[in-house]
Amino acid sequence: MSPSLYAAYVVACIVIVLVPGPTVTLIIANSIRHGTRAGLGNVLGTQIGLAITIGVVAIGLTSLIAGMGHWFEWVRLIGAAYLIWMGIQMFRNKGSLNPDGSVRKPRGGFVLQGVLVAVSNPKTLVFFGAFFPQFIDPNGNFSLQMTVMGLTALAFAAVSDSCYALAAGRAGRLLSAHRIRLLSRISGGFLVGGGLWLAFSRAK
Repeated sequence: MSPSLYAAYVVACIVIVLVPGPTVTLIIANSIRHGTRAGLGNVLGTQIGLAITIGVVAIGLTSLIAGMGHWFEWVRLIGAAYLIWMGIQMFRNKGSLNPDGSVRKPRGGFVLQGVLVAVSNPKTLVFFGAFFPQFIDPNGNFSLQMTVMGLTALAFAAVSDSCYALAAGRAGRLLSAHRIRLLSRISGGFLVGGGLWLAFSRAK
């Protein structure tokens, strides 16, 4: 890739990562309720999920996944249901919040949560499948270009998501005890909203 083409790609990545989606909703909710470490665990899981998605695009399976239609629709709906379930559990929680991470962790851990939410959004796969070709130099090394673009996208997503986790975790530590239960319910509401957004979104 030429320097000018890569610079254009970097600008596009910055714009894209600033638009929050279901993964950001998850990171913020867990960072507030369980602390910064929980949010960073979600960030790691999201990175793994995005890496899987980018890998699928890189080996040319985008059209295959798109052709799996009904199967991939179930993946999307399962991911949405998972977010909604977590939101309801958080909304109904009557326990206290310990921002240092001492609250009981969800089954499977925060990293797995991030992976599941990231890979359950088929719009990410379709988006990368349409986004990457815009910056590919047909005369260059395809594998190298995909590697550079993939690592760049992951780096910007990691920085952006980590900032959300750090900010939300700090906000949780500054809260007084009598506001923690209310905040837990608000966070649960955001997770339910993110799940509904994912459920009603479409890959096209």
